[in-house]
Amino acid sequence: MFSKKQLIKLLAPLIVEQIMAVLVGMVDVVMVAAVGEAAVSGVSLVDSISVLIIQIMGALATGGAVISAQYLGKEQPRDARKAAGQLVSVTLTLSLIVTLIAIIGNRHLLGAIFGKVELSVMDNAQTYFWITALSYPFIGLYNACAALFRSMGNSKVSMMTSLVMNIINIVGNAICVFGLKMGVAGVAYPTLFSRIIAAAMMFVLIQNRHNSIRLNSMKSLVPDMGMIKNILSIGIPGGLESGMFQFGKIFLQSLVSSLGTASIAGYAVASNLVTILYLPGTAIGLGLITIVGQCVGAGRLSEAKHYAKSLIGVNYAILLVLSSSMVLFSGELVGIYQLSGQASRLSRDLITAHSIAMLVWPLAFTIPHTLRASLDARFTMAVSVFSMWAFRIGFAYLFVYIFKLGVMGIWYGMFIDWIFRAVVFSLRFKGFEKRAISV
Repeated sequence: MFSKKQLIKLLAPLIVEQIMAVLVGMVDVVMVAAVGEAAVSGVSLVDSISVLIIQIMGALATGGAVISAQYLGKEQPRDARKAAGQLVSVTLTLSLIVTLIAIIGNRHLLGAIFGKVELSVMDNAQTYFWITALSYPFIGLYNACAALFRSMGNSKVSMMTSLVMNIINIVGNAICVFGLKMGVAGVAYPTLFSRIIAAAMMFVLIQNRHNSIRLNSMKSLVPDMGMIKNILSIGIPGGLESGMFQFGKIFLQSLVSSLGTASIAGYAVASNLVTILYLPGTAIGLGLITIVGQCVGAGRLSEAKHYAKSLIGVNYAILLVLSSSMVLFSGELVGIYQLSGQASRLSRDLITAHSIAMLVWPLAFTIPHTLRASLDARFTMAVSVFSMWAFRIGFAYLFVYIFKLGVMGIWYGMFIDWIFRAVVFSLRFKGFEKRAISV
């Protein structure tokens, strides 16, 4: 169903988009730091909430993309367009509810989640939360439209729109923070404005009559409970999985913070750098939603399995280059952050261990995208949530507090989590043709 040229056309923009998001995130941190420590702390508190909300909306968008892709594979474009309307409708409704809760709750909500923090930090967090909460419906609409373009095999649109959004954000931050001296609001307003522009662009583009999936009438937004149920059958498990993963990261961060300054710094830098290793796999996973979804819809299950195996192989080839480079140049990369000798050594050790463990990562995190595209999202959620809490968090506490392995023990727990997922998902993938479900 997909030529080599079509696969490259789908996957290359996704990889570029992932890289761009990480680089822009790093630039954002530098600009926020210029406002002051209280601003950095306030923004980081709110960002932990925002990431959770965006991940849940992203999971919902994935649900819509799977359903739309399967209808395209069945050569039922009318149903695919109807699914697109339902996805946009559900996403906007959910994001508006979340926005209202954030605006009304604001300071009380922040206090309930984070407890007592310094007054200056809470003031900055309140300002940043109020402004960025207004952007949730727009980032929700952007994610929904981007997922629909991907389900058509067109990822270039979301890449270009993301580029525009990030340029507006960076330029806006520079003007508002360094030029207008607006403080934390100078970081928040460009985020809001860039998301509004990106959502507007995507909403206009998705209505193009040349798209196989498009919003061609307001009737497609009228609720259809059967189709909404199909979307939520993937979106809700995906959202719960993402939410639990984010809560788990917060738990582990609190564990790291008990190990001393060198451990905190070394872990933070290593975590930041190894993010690069995930980017190709994440992009390939998003691409598999489209590829496998269309193949399953067309009833070409063996072909879907073949594409999944081939792209996992591509992921391994890329990882071989990236992981080797990461180990070889770990000293130079860590040196950029100007850490103490102890923190630098720890960071390099963490990077080396992580790069070796990436041998397991594609089986643990790329295969689940294939399973979700075949409507097996509940299974991936159950395995992921269990493995996260039983192995990653459970063994992390065991290694740190009982075996006294320090911050490296946290990553040993993570590696055990990866191995468990890899084994279970690989076994599930073997029976893919028997379990794959079409809408």
